[in-house]
Amino acid sequence: MNKVGVAYVLWLGGLFGLSGLHRLYNGEKKTGLLWLGTFGLFGFGQLLDLILIPKMVQVHNERLSEKYKPLLEQNPMTLTTGQITLRPSTFTGVKSPKLIDSTPPISQQQATIALLKAAEARGGKLSVTQGVMATGLSFQQVEALLIEMLKSGYVEIGNDAETGTVLYEFREL
Repeated sequence: MNKVGVAYVLWLGGLFGLSGLHRLYNGEKKTGLLWLGTFGLFGFGQLLDLILIPKMVQVHNERLSEKYKPLLEQNPMTLTTGQITLRPSTFTGVKSPKLIDSTPPISQQQATIALLKAAEARGGKLSVTQGVMATGLSFQQVEALLIEMLKSGYVEIGNDAETGTVLYEFREL
Protein backbone atom coordinates (compact mmCIF):
# COMPACT_ATOMS: atom_id res chain seq x y z
CA MET A 1 0.00 0.00 0.00
CA ASN A 2 1.29 3.41 -0.96
CA LYS A 3 1.62 6.25 1.52
CA VAL A 4 0.66 9.89 1.03
CA GLY A 5 3.87 11.10 2.71
CA VAL A 6 6.06 9.21 0.27
CA ALA A 7 4.06 10.61 -2.66
CA TYR A 8 4.64 14.16 -1.38
CA VAL A 9 8.37 13.51 -1.01
CA LEU A 10 8.45 12.26 -4.60
CA TRP A 11 6.46 15.35 -5.63
CA LEU A 12 9.39 17.41 -4.36
CA GLY A 13 11.44 15.81 -7.15
CA GLY A 14 9.72 18.32 -9.43
CA LEU A 15 11.81 21.05 -7.80
CA PHE A 16 14.89 19.27 -9.16
CA GLY A 17 13.54 18.58 -12.65
CA LEU A 18 12.08 15.14 -11.85
CA SER A 19 8.39 15.94 -12.07
CA GLY A 20 5.95 13.05 -12.18
CA LEU A 21 7.72 10.64 -9.85
CA HIS A 22 4.73 10.77 -7.51
CA ARG A 23 2.45 9.79 -10.42
CA LEU A 24 4.67 6.85 -11.38
CA TYR A 25 4.70 5.76 -7.72
CA ASN A 26 0.89 5.67 -7.77
CA GLY A 27 0.66 3.63 -10.97
CA GLU A 28 -0.12 6.53 -13.31
CA LYS A 29 2.47 5.54 -15.91
CA LYS A 30 1.25 7.60 -18.87
CA THR A 31 0.72 10.86 -16.99
CA GLY A 32 3.86 10.22 -14.95
CA LEU A 33 5.93 10.07 -18.11
CA LEU A 34 4.08 13.11 -19.51
CA TRP A 35 4.88 15.06 -16.32
CA LEU A 36 8.49 13.90 -16.53
CA GLY A 37 8.81 15.08 -20.14
CA THR A 38 7.03 18.42 -19.71
CA PHE A 39 8.27 19.39 -16.24
CA GLY A 40 4.86 18.72 -14.70
CA LEU A 41 2.89 20.30 -17.54
CA PHE A 42 5.12 23.36 -17.26
CA GLY A 43 4.61 23.48 -13.49
CA PHE A 44 0.82 23.87 -13.57
CA GLY A 45 0.09 20.14 -13.31
CA GLN A 46 2.74 19.77 -10.65
CA LEU A 47 1.08 22.47 -8.51
CA LEU A 48 -2.38 20.99 -9.07
CA ASP A 49 -1.09 17.61 -7.87
CA LEU A 50 -0.43 19.09 -4.43
CA ILE A 51 -4.18 18.88 -3.92
CA LEU A 52 -4.72 15.64 -5.85
CA ILE A 53 -2.05 13.45 -4.25
CA PRO A 54 -4.16 12.11 -1.33
CA LYS A 55 -6.94 11.02 -3.69
CA MET A 56 -4.36 9.59 -6.14
CA VAL A 57 -2.87 7.43 -3.39
CA GLN A 58 -6.32 6.32 -2.22
CA VAL A 59 -7.37 5.30 -5.74
CA HIS A 60 -4.12 3.40 -6.27
CA ASN A 61 -4.49 1.54 -2.97
CA GLU A 62 -8.11 0.64 -3.80
CA ARG A 63 -6.98 -0.74 -7.17
CA LEU A 64 -4.37 -2.87 -5.43
CA SER A 65 -6.92 -4.10 -2.89
CA GLU A 66 -9.32 -5.18 -5.61
CA LYS A 67 -6.54 -6.81 -7.63
CA TYR A 68 -5.21 -8.88 -4.72
CA LYS A 69 -8.45 -9.46 -2.82
CA PRO A 70 -9.01 -12.99 -4.21
CA LEU A 71 -5.42 -13.92 -3.34
CA LEU A 72 -5.82 -12.64 0.22
CA GLU A 73 -9.06 -14.56 0.65
CA GLN A 74 -7.35 -17.78 -0.44
CA ASN A 75 -4.25 -17.19 1.74
CA PRO A 76 -5.18 -15.36 4.94
CA MET A 77 -2.37 -13.67 6.81
CA THR A 78 -3.33 -15.02 10.24
CA LEU A 79 -1.90 -18.37 11.23
CA THR A 80 -3.36 -20.94 13.52
CA THR A 81 -1.31 -23.76 14.97
CA GLY A 82 -3.11 -26.23 12.69
CA GLN A 83 -1.89 -24.36 9.59
CA ILE A 84 1.80 -24.38 10.51
CA THR A 85 4.27 -26.57 8.66
CA LEU A 86 7.03 -27.27 11.13
CA ARG A 87 10.66 -28.00 10.19
CA PRO A 88 13.49 -29.01 12.55
CA SER A 89 16.69 -27.10 13.02
CA THR A 90 19.61 -28.85 11.35
CA PHE A 91 22.28 -26.28 12.18
CA THR A 92 25.28 -27.54 14.09
CA GLY A 93 27.54 -24.85 12.69
CA VAL A 94 27.73 -22.61 9.69
CA LYS A 95 26.60 -24.39 6.56
CA SER A 96 26.01 -23.28 3.01
CA PRO A 97 22.36 -22.39 2.34
CA LYS A 98 20.11 -24.91 0.64
CA LEU A 99 17.78 -23.84 -2.12
CA ILE A 100 15.30 -26.58 -1.31
CA ASP A 101 14.62 -27.70 2.25
CA SER A 102 14.32 -31.47 2.10
CA THR A 103 14.01 -32.01 5.85
CA PRO A 104 10.74 -33.65 6.86
CA PRO A 105 8.26 -31.53 8.82
CA ILE A 106 8.14 -32.03 12.58
CA SER A 107 5.07 -32.24 14.72
CA GLN A 108 3.77 -29.47 16.94
CA GLN A 109 4.74 -31.56 19.97
CA GLN A 110 8.35 -31.90 18.77
CA ALA A 111 8.52 -28.13 18.18
CA THR A 112 7.09 -27.46 21.63
CA ILE A 113 9.69 -29.73 23.23
CA ALA A 114 12.46 -27.98 21.31
CA LEU A 115 11.18 -24.63 22.60
CA LEU A 116 11.05 -25.95 26.18
CA LYS A 117 14.62 -27.25 25.97
CA ALA A 118 15.82 -23.92 24.56
CA ALA A 119 14.05 -22.03 27.35
CA GLU A 120 15.49 -24.36 29.99
CA ALA A 121 19.00 -23.69 28.68
CA ARG A 122 18.31 -19.94 29.06
CA GLY A 123 17.02 -19.93 32.62
CA GLY A 124 13.38 -20.41 31.68
CA LYS A 125 13.18 -17.35 29.42
CA LEU A 126 12.97 -17.36 25.64
CA SER A 127 12.57 -14.75 22.91
CA VAL A 128 10.98 -15.48 19.57
CA THR A 129 14.36 -15.12 17.84
CA GLN A 130 15.92 -17.66 20.21
CA GLY A 131 12.98 -19.99 19.49
CA VAL A 132 13.60 -19.64 15.76
CA MET A 133 17.25 -20.50 16.22
CA ALA A 134 16.43 -23.50 18.41
CA THR A 135 13.73 -25.00 16.17
CA GLY A 136 14.45 -23.82 12.62
CA LEU A 137 10.86 -22.63 12.30
CA SER A 138 9.83 -19.23 10.95
CA PHE A 139 9.24 -16.28 13.26
CA GLN A 140 5.48 -16.52 12.67
CA GLN A 141 5.42 -20.22 13.49
CA VAL A 142 7.41 -19.84 16.72
CA GLU A 143 5.35 -16.85 17.79
CA ALA A 144 2.11 -18.75 17.10
CA LEU A 145 3.31 -21.66 19.27
CA LEU A 146 4.40 -19.35 22.10
CA ILE A 147 1.11 -17.45 22.00
CA GLU A 148 -0.76 -20.76 22.14
CA MET A 149 1.27 -21.67 25.26
CA LEU A 150 0.55 -18.22 26.69
CA LYS A 151 -3.21 -18.71 26.19
CA SER A 152 -2.97 -22.11 27.90
CA GLY A 153 -1.18 -20.58 30.89
CA TYR A 154 2.14 -22.37 30.43
CA VAL A 155 4.14 -19.17 29.90
CA GLU A 156 4.04 -15.56 30.94
CA ILE A 157 5.12 -12.66 28.79
CA GLY A 158 7.43 -9.82 29.77
CA ASN A 159 10.29 -7.65 28.57
CA ASP A 160 14.03 -7.79 29.13
CA ALA A 161 14.96 -4.91 31.45
CA GLU A 162 18.01 -3.87 29.40
CA THR A 163 17.00 -4.42 25.77
CA GLY A 164 13.20 -4.35 25.91
CA THR A 165 13.04 -7.65 24.01
CA VAL A 166 9.79 -9.55 24.46
CA LEU A 167 10.50 -12.65 26.55
CA TYR A 168 8.31 -15.65 27.20
CA GLU A 169 8.96 -16.94 30.72
CA PHE A 170 8.39 -20.58 31.59
CA ARG A 171 7.86 -20.43 35.38
CA GLU A 172 8.03 -24.20 35.85
CA LEU A 173 11.57 -24.50 34.40
